[in-house]
Amino acid sequence: MPHSISADQALATRMSSQRLVTPAEDLRDVVALQAQDVRAVGEAARNRGLTTDGVRTWAMRGTLHLLHPDDAGWVVGLLGPHFIAAGKRRRDQLGLDDDLCARALDALKDILREPKDRAATVKALAEVGIVLEAGQAAAHLLAFAANSGVVQRGMDDTYFLLDRQSDPRGLTDLFHRYLDAYAPATIEDFASWSGLKLAEVRRIDTEILRRTDFGFLPDGTEIAEPIGTLKLLGHFDTYLLGYRDRSLALPSDHARKIQTGGGFLTPHVVLDGRVVGTWKRENGEPVITPFDPARAGELTRLAREGTR
Repeated sequence: MPHSISADQALATRMSSQRLVTPAEDLRDVVALQAQDVRAVGEAARNRGLTTDGVRTWAMRGTLHLLHPDDAGWVVGLLGPHFIAAGKRRRDQLGLDDDLCARALDALKDILREPKDRAATVKALAEVGIVLEAGQAAAHLLAFAANSGVVQRGMDDTYFLLDRQSDPRGLTDLFHRYLDAYAPATIEDFASWSGLKLAEVRRIDTEILRRTDFGFLPDGTEIAEPIGTLKLLGHFDTYLLGYRDRSLALPSDHARKIQTGGGFLTPHVVLDGRVVGTWKRENGEPVITPFDPARAGELTRLAREGTR
């Protein structure tokens, strides 16, 4: 029988799990931060008391993420083959057949002993006979190399080799790490967050986990209560991106104001786990547009207190 908690408790517990109440110790506490936008990942890191020191590479959902160095190798080893298979048709369309990709991987292991930007990397590949067509070919080849565990992408958009060590951790380990950072959450949420097929993740044994009406909780998780925690979250913050069903946190009649397509989120204001408005920065100060205009003063006061 599911453990009984309220919606308010579920949202407050998610805020706590995501280290939006008590700062994280390091990136392992949050598993990964979405990182295609360097400024956005910096905002997400600061909201959790983190720095942006880590490995930036393609991981969950086939998008750029920032991971702890101890996690990058095994996470890429687990997720990479899935996205390599998913991207094969597009690579073939771009002239990146299996033979060319294999030769490119071998060449990159030598070429990227010293970091290079994309243009320099493409030029170095051409010099050893691997000529890429203009357009998206280079981006897809480098993503393939990252998913193969060969390269990573720096915060300054240079590419260099990934130091990948052998690690036995697998899907169940990733699911439990996900729950530590997102609980309460469902198997469907995990599939959406990771980018893996639902049929695959449904094989995970969940019997030892506590069940609630809002998803699973790791053993020992404390149920949190709302305490007035307000956070200003950015374009690619993981708070909403961690769940398939966001309706608990984001009212359906305001969802289009936040979810604008392509994984892009309008910067949003979260109070005790609920999205209550949007925000932007003007002259160094946060300017909040609440869903409920009557709360403008309250939310602005809380935001300024949090900024100080």
